[in-house]
Parts: sequence; structure tokens; C-alpha cells
Amino acid sequence: MNFTSQIDKWYSKNKRDLPWRKNKDPYSVWLSEIILQQTQIQQGLPYYIKFMQKYPDVFLLATANEQEILKLWQGLGYYSRARNLHKTAKIIVSNYNGVFPKTYLQLLKLPGIGKYTASAISSICYEEKQAVLDGNVFRLLSRYFGMDIPINSSQGIKAFEKLSHDLLPKINIGDYNQALMDFGSTVCKPKMAKCEICVLQDGCNAHVNKTTNLLPVKIKKHKVLIKHFNFIIFIDPYNNTQIEQRNDKGIWQKLYQFPLIITDKELNVNELINQLEISTPLSNSKYEVELINAKPEIHNLTHRKLFIKYWKIQIDHLSTNITPIKNLVNYPFPIVLSRFIKSYF
Repeated sequence: MNFTSQIDKWYSKNKRDLPWRKNKDPYSVWLSEIILQQTQIQQGLPYYIKFMQKYPDVFLLATANEQEILKLWQGLGYYSRARNLHKTAKIIVSNYNGVFPKTYLQLLKLPGIGKYTASAISSICYEEKQAVLDGNVFRLLSRYFGMDIPINSSQGIKAFEKLSHDLLPKINIGDYNQALMDFGSTVCKPKMAKCEICVLQDGCNAHVNKTTNLLPVKIKKHKVLIKHFNFIIFIDPYNNTQIEQRNDKGIWQKLYQFPLIITDKELNVNELINQLEISTPLSNSKYEVELINAKPEIHNLTHRKLFIKYWKIQIDHLSTNITPIKNLVNYPFPIVLSRFIKSYF
């Protein structure tokens, strides 16, 4: 029995019971795939359920308020996914009358849909002959076929794309692709691979040569940039604070935050006040500064490591972006600030 047949047979007995597999509705498949980008099923499943309950079809999602979507997404990270989700819903409604495109090439044109997601939707929903390549599939193929080409190099991607396409069955393309993802996620795991129960072990190059933990090969990431984030928590006598919306192109675009000072090194209280005097003159105000967390909170992003301090400034008056503290729960914040708000206020 060859690789493809073994995977199909395994899937018929071990298919995970997931809500977006109840049918081949492209809306539910698309929603699940976007949520599960950079997110494990265990974490993403509750978000999928919440989104389906609030926006059970693409029309409701398209007409939703972006701030509501970002609020519902809060905690998943990579917020560009949520913004692109909204953009694509609007395009599907306005350009396609609410019907998802059926081909890989058409799907690729939509915001937030790359090669993997387009392949997944077109194969699962429409049985188009497209191979999926996510982290689980890269890992499974590299180990089984003993491929040590870096999976994040252009040469490696081309080699894996050709191999995965050559392995596609003639029928049930969507089930086969989901089988690969399930197998990589539950058996051929990144660490502690379950080789002892693996139905592929006899033909697995990595198992035979004891290289399972060495594959797949990746080119090392760029050096992580360290930044110090100083969030300023203004509080006036009326229990108001100050927040602002991020409009830059970063990962927190369109989310809200407290006024922020970013530095390359940790600040003490005097240095913070000097920085504040430049950006937010305090000379005409009465204020008291207090560091809320003596030890910086560490938050790891893909290419950044943030050391976060929260500074409380009790001030006699606020003039701009005034927000009652009780209303903070209505705004979408990055997860670090959402946790802070819940624990501090």
C-alpha cells in the first residue's frame, strides 16, 4: 500500500469530528482556515464557534462593524487576519453575490487568502486538484521521504509543492488533504512524534534512519528585536482615562491602546517624565506617577520581544481622547492590554 492509500485508510478511521467538516460549506471552511492560521485547533475552535454564532453567513459578516470583529478576535493575535476576513466578506457579497469562488486562482485574489488557504478551500469544497502545504504537511512529507531541503527556502517550497501534487489521489482530494493535516497534527507531531503507533513507520525514511527529530529543516529566523513598551495609564478625578487607536501598518493596526512610549532601553520614572514632556506636555497639570509593575511583562511576537511597563499617572484633568474606564471593555485591545485591563480595573 502506497503513502497516499495509507493516509486515506488512516483518515477513514481517525477523522477528527470538527464543526466545519459537517458539510462542505465554503463559508465555514474559509472561516476555520483563517482562524487556524498561526493558531492550533484547541485555541481556535472556541473562536470559530463564537464567529459562527454571531455571523452565521457571509452576508452578516460583511455588514458587521470592524470594531466588533476585532473585539471578537481579541486574544487570537495576528489581527490582520481579522481585518482581511472582513474585507473578503465584503468582496464576496458585493462581487460574487455571496457565493465563494470555486477555483484556486480566483480565491488567491481575495485578501488574506494565500496558497495554502486557497488550496484548502478549493479542494475541500469543490474537489479541485490542489495540494495543501501547511506546517503539518511539510513535516510529514519531509520525514517520510527524508527531504532535508529547508522548507522555508524557495528551493524547498518548489520541491515540496511538486511532491505534494504528485501524491494527490484521483478522487476525494479534499478528504486526502484533510487527512494529511490531521496526521501531521496528531501523529507526526513536531515534538514527541507518535512513531510507535504510526501506520507509515515501515516506509518512513526518518523512522528508519532515526532522524525524526532533525526534520523538517528550517533556515534560522532573523534576530529578534528587543523593544521596551511603556504604556501610560492616565486617570483623572472622574475615573476617566485616555486611549488611542493605532493606525500604523503593524500587527495591532486598528486596535486601541493607552498612550505609548517605545524605547530601546528600560526607563526609570525621571526618564519617563522627560519623554512625556516631549510628547504630552504636563507642565500645566498636577500629576503623580506610579509604576504599576516593578518587573516588566514580557510579550513575544514573531520578530520582536517586548518588555512592557504600565505607568499610572493620576492627573487633574484630561483634554483629548477621554474615555470612561468603565467603557474600556467595549474596545478591541491587543491581548496584553486586555489582560491588564481585566486584572487592574
